[in-house]
Amino acid sequence: MAKNLLIVESPAKAKTIEGYLGKDFTVKSSYGHIRDLVKSEDAIDINNNFSQRYEVPADKKQIVSELKKLAKEADIVWLASDEDREGEAISWHLFETLGLKEPDTRRIVFHEITKPAIMRAIENPRKIDYNLVNAQQARRVLDRLVGFELSPVLWKKVKPSLSAGRVQSVAVRLIVDREREVNKFKSDAAFKVVALFGTGRNAFKAELPERFAQQDDAEKFLQDCIKAIFEIKSLETKPAKRSPAAPFTTSTLQQEASRKLGYSVARTMQVAQRLYESGYITYMRTDSVNLSDTALDAAQKEIVSAYGDKYHQHRKYKTKSAGAQEAHEAIRPTYFNNHTIDGESNEKRLYELIWKRAIASQMSEAQFEKTVAKISISTRKEDLVANGEVMKFDGFLKVYLESSDEDEDNQTADGDNAILPPLSKGQILDLQELSATERFSRPPARYTEASLVKKLEELGIGRPSTYAPTISTIQNRGYVVKEEREGRQRNFRMLTLKGGNITKETRTENTGAERGKLFPTDIGAVVNDFLVLHFHGIVDFNFTASVEKQFDEIAQGLQDWTKMIRTFYDPFHKDVQSTIETADKATGERELGVHPESGKKMSVRIGRYGPFVQVGENPTDESEEKPLYASLRTGQSIETISLEEALELFKLPKVVGEYEGKVMKVAIGRFGPYISHNSAFVSLPKEIDPLDVTEEQAIELIEAKRKKDAEKLIKAFPEDETVKVLNGRWGPYIEFGKLNVKIPKDITDPLTLTYEQCKALADAMPKDAKKGRFGKAAPAAKPAAKKAPAKKKAVAKKK
Repeated sequence: MAKNLLIVESPAKAKTIEGYLGKDFTVKSSYGHIRDLVKSEDAIDINNNFSQRYEVPADKKQIVSELKKLAKEADIVWLASDEDREGEAISWHLFETLGLKEPDTRRIVFHEITKPAIMRAIENPRKIDYNLVNAQQARRVLDRLVGFELSPVLWKKVKPSLSAGRVQSVAVRLIVDREREVNKFKSDAAFKVVALFGTGRNAFKAELPERFAQQDDAEKFLQDCIKAIFEIKSLETKPAKRSPAAPFTTSTLQQEASRKLGYSVARTMQVAQRLYESGYITYMRTDSVNLSDTALDAAQKEIVSAYGDKYHQHRKYKTKSAGAQEAHEAIRPTYFNNHTIDGESNEKRLYELIWKRAIASQMSEAQFEKTVAKISISTRKEDLVANGEVMKFDGFLKVYLESSDEDEDNQTADGDNAILPPLSKGQILDLQELSATERFSRPPARYTEASLVKKLEELGIGRPSTYAPTISTIQNRGYVVKEEREGRQRNFRMLTLKGGNITKETRTENTGAERGKLFPTDIGAVVNDFLVLHFHGIVDFNFTASVEKQFDEIAQGLQDWTKMIRTFYDPFHKDVQSTIETADKATGERELGVHPESGKKMSVRIGRYGPFVQVGENPTDESEEKPLYASLRTGQSIETISLEEALELFKLPKVVGEYEGKVMKVAIGRFGPYISHNSAFVSLPKEIDPLDVTEEQAIELIEAKRKKDAEKLIKAFPEDETVKVLNGRWGPYIEFGKLNVKIPKDITDPLTLTYEQCKALADAMPKDAKKGRFGKAAPAAKPAAKKAPAKKKAVAKKK
């Protein structure tokens, strides 16, 4: 038996490290956390310094048993979980659960999985840092207290099955506030003037810095220019430089991978985790932009070798984040001479992005020559301006150019030219065309996942390890959706001077289209407003940032974590009790007006199954007429729906025709618009308006659904119509009543399955495992998305 047992979190990490160590080491994985707070109300004893009760989940008991056995047989146990607070907490949980002894235990950390880094770590072990453990415990305890005490309030006062978290609620507030800014925004129109000049074979554009608010003013300007002389008034040429961006932190990697690769924040972290565990990059949860001396030397060597000495420029970046955690280096490749790697496409693309960013950070500045030409107009006092830029030396741009969230919105100005033709002061120019185009001011941009991470970081909310879980959680809980939305057609006016004549025309453009943006749902907005009203501290940006700073102080040993929790919890708990007793139920109700035919009040609000419009009042006795209800359509919101749009909803359900002797009816249900026919239901595609569905379209959709269902069905059984062999996304499977049963690998042809075989496979599944996918036990929910038990009213055990 090996003398040393080294434990890491993941099997991929274990496999990589095992290749670096000799036969004296056994390397095993804990598969993440091996224990967590119990799910009952006595998980945290509030009256006993917030002491916690932990348990080993059922799916981790075998792993713990194996690690205990190996730990007893080993002379030394090396705890090699990640170097951040969560990693330190994992090491502490392993130490406690495995019953390890301090003299025989070593804690080691490394920020890259390479042989030199592992050997250095083994040569420099340390003890468990309990300050880091306490900081992680404080976060875990605080988030559990908030979630368990706040969720029942939401169940009572808003809607059943809701939940709330500390950082997640702030993220939702940012998105709700931004959406309301967009909805309230009033666009201003102004005319932008652009001139096209010719000089021999070359042409270039110039722009008027001012804009005209009125069409008459823009037209007067063009009229004055009909017989004007355009002359180069001044020419200014000056050098310019552009410097590379710092190497990636967690948040900048998430932002850039979103912009350049289209990856979600969660996907970026999953791929980066695999790259780290395979030894390709340094640790991916960091807010440091620092590179080690070893990395700087390796980068210099690769730059000089690949591009030449003039492309190298030594740089040291300083971390701006005041709350930077313990990870000491930026995200970079472990070996700079590997420009790419072998692997899956998404891993390869993310690695190359990290390599380019890191190598570019140590390359020379790009050098440009900028030219600004001012052009006078003989009949006007204003000047037109043309800009030109010529790259003299590409420097770091040979490898990499950083993107920004504004790239798509802020297009290059019309007066900017890649290069200006040879010009001289006093030169008379030939005007080819002069246009005045109506342009509109834009509302604030909605958040993408990347820009939300950037905003959270700017506010000091969350840390590298929390950005991805936060964004995933608010979407999983249904408070926020990430989607594309079609824009709308908008007219704009355009005046053009050409050949001494002015023409006027009205053109059309698409505006307001969104792609991959975050939108609050109605329930998200209602919950946000409820929290802002009754628990302002929970969703206050400054307060949440101050909590993060206190976690940092705990990690540095400057603050006692139990006192910090006590200071937060006591007033929070009082707010919870007061709100349960005194707060009104929140529905987000808004009165729309009066029904034009019945004269009854029309209103919109959140109900148990989502947002809906109501016509009439709720009856006080059985003799009164019941109100009418209609669900909102996809893309509609209780905050913005108009009376006219609400009236349209009551045109459904409607009959669109008959097919095979049965009525086809269009309606809107809990999951969106659909067609019902002969007890079957067919969902309507997004691009089809339910009010515009024709008989022909309905028949086509019904037939398409039947064809799809027929292709899905492999085999049915006359013994029981609820038993079928179906084609699924991941291959054939058995549907046995409400249970999905996986087909064993030794059955290669699902058509050969008999009813008896299907029944035997279904009966063989454990009774307690039948709620999971394909008969497996349902996977444990991630901590960020946990829901409190339905009947629990408090989290703490009280004396």
